[in-house]
Amino acid sequence: METAAMNRMKELVKRLDRAARAYYQEDIELISNREYDQMYDELQALEKETGTVLANSPTAKVGYEAVDQLPKEEHESPMLSLDKTKDREVLREFIGDHETLLSWKLDGLTIVLTYENGELAKAVTRGNGVVGEVVTNNARVFRNIPLKIPYAGRLVLRGEAIITYSDFEQINESIEDVDARYKNPRNLCSGSVRQLNNQITARRNVRFYAFGLVSAENVDFHNSRAEQFEWLKNQGFEVVEYRKVTAATLDQAMDYFSAAITENDFPSDGLVALYDNIAYGDSLGRTAKFPRNAFAFKWADEIRETRLKKIEWSPSRTGLINPVAVFDPVELEGTTVSRASVHNISIMRELQLGIGDRITVYKANMIIPQIAENLTKSGELPIPDTCPACGQSTEIRRVNEVESLYCTNPDCPAKKIKAFALFASRDAMNIDGLSEATLEKFIARGFIHDFGDIFEISRHREEIVTMEGFGEKSFENLMASLEKARETTLAKVIYSLGIANIGLANAKVICRHFDDDLEKIRHADEEEVSSIDTIGPVIARSLTEYFADPENNRKLDHLMSHLAIKKEEKKGEQIFQNMNFVITGSLEHFDNRNQAKELVESLGGKVTGSVTKKTNYLINNDTTSNSSKNKKARELGIPVISEEEFLKLAGH
Repeated sequence: METAAMNRMKELVKRLDRAARAYYQEDIELISNREYDQMYDELQALEKETGTVLANSPTAKVGYEAVDQLPKEEHESPMLSLDKTKDREVLREFIGDHETLLSWKLDGLTIVLTYENGELAKAVTRGNGVVGEVVTNNARVFRNIPLKIPYAGRLVLRGEAIITYSDFEQINESIEDVDARYKNPRNLCSGSVRQLNNQITARRNVRFYAFGLVSAENVDFHNSRAEQFEWLKNQGFEVVEYRKVTAATLDQAMDYFSAAITENDFPSDGLVALYDNIAYGDSLGRTAKFPRNAFAFKWADEIRETRLKKIEWSPSRTGLINPVAVFDPVELEGTTVSRASVHNISIMRELQLGIGDRITVYKANMIIPQIAENLTKSGELPIPDTCPACGQSTEIRRVNEVESLYCTNPDCPAKKIKAFALFASRDAMNIDGLSEATLEKFIARGFIHDFGDIFEISRHREEIVTMEGFGEKSFENLMASLEKARETTLAKVIYSLGIANIGLANAKVICRHFDDDLEKIRHADEEEVSSIDTIGPVIARSLTEYFADPENNRKLDHLMSHLAIKKEEKKGEQIFQNMNFVITGSLEHFDNRNQAKELVESLGGKVTGSVTKKTNYLINNDTTSNSSKNKKARELGIPVISEEEFLKLAGH
């Protein structure tokens, strides 16, 4: 009969295996990093107690087999995990009197690069430590990898591919095929590096930081890892930031790193200590899993106990509705925290959350608020059967063993966040303080269902001023911006509606033709609109189809009830009437392209993005360049003029 300890070990191995497989192969987070570490430590202790290590234990193997989507390749030397601690004194004991390099333990995807004859020849992911995936084409489009280096011998180095927090926030918003699995920069980076199409990788701003030199033929590093790092810098690589320490100087460096992590834009889950003396470190050999020349330090989490007040359900543009825990505010890592994502229904149920429960919270990697534990476990919370943004029905979907809640309404406002962002943008209604992130929060709470609701946001003042990052001052600034935005032109309103194929320039042409009369525009037929110069049948169809929808008209009426429309001033004779311009290259007399565009449009002209036979002038200060637009203009016999020539043409 198996012992309780052995049964517990089997249970832990099964859960850790499932969580790690989802995390590393499918980029899905079943449990938090903290919970994984706790189970791992418990398993390790039980293995020590019983003297038994199960065949599939995560303590006896490194990672998982690479997925089949990319070619596999065996590493020249195994890539081992590092032994780790959260105790500074254990780290100090490891360092002793040896000069040691202390550096960031970056949280991304480990990559091995091989250079031959000064050129990048191969890039392979860590995989299971023995076999990885070949991602050479993707590595070539990383933001900071040198494709050629001065060193002509054979070089093999290791480093971490990462995506910064700021890039993550921007990029994750723009990737249409990214669903709820991408919860953090590490997951997004993993998916980006392993794309089959490296054009996708190129758009995601992946960066590479070297942390180890494996081999470099005929280079003397004077037995120093630090010299290897400096040599790599000289070859054009960015290396992970490091400090040289001994046990006696450890505290100063640790204080620096622990303060810096709260400000860093890159994800890090700890530090790595590596002996500087290459020969001494190599002489120590390795255990079955760990090298003996390096040690990892993971931050000891600052944990606070608090009370769960409620769960907010936050819809997103993918249809996924995320549970967000709202709790009594606590101080964590120097900031006040009152909210934490629970990620999905599976995790919410596992935590057995109930209103009023005593929970402990922490910041993962000292950055992202998470629930560590539910101390009271009063029971599962009800799962809403309607979406908070649109009121339509929801459904629970199970994907890769994870249960999540989705809105079933294809017209849910939360799914149209881009449309609201366009509405608030500078060229449209120009509403300062209404970023995509703010809009998403307002929509998730049911404050906004259509454009007119934005101008009625003051009804929710009491709740908004208590929202994280949105106090009295921000609210007043938004109110002032909305007041300013109420007076606008009809062209900007038409553009802000997001009608397919209708940009601001087209909207201005249409409004000029109908003398800024909205009712005439609403009731115009396709033939009349397409007869307007530069408009054509495609734009005409988009416009008439939009106004043929009663719901669109109802929403527009709601919006117009809050606006004061002014006629666009004609700043001079319409000398560019029915003329098309393309602007390219750098500008000297205008602050930006929009300023030049506004001048063209004020004189009756239109600015387009590409050179066609309908283009009258291409504005480019480098008139003799062989750019694609210049070539196209020459082929079509279109004049290429400088800014100076354009200003003379405009009478300025």
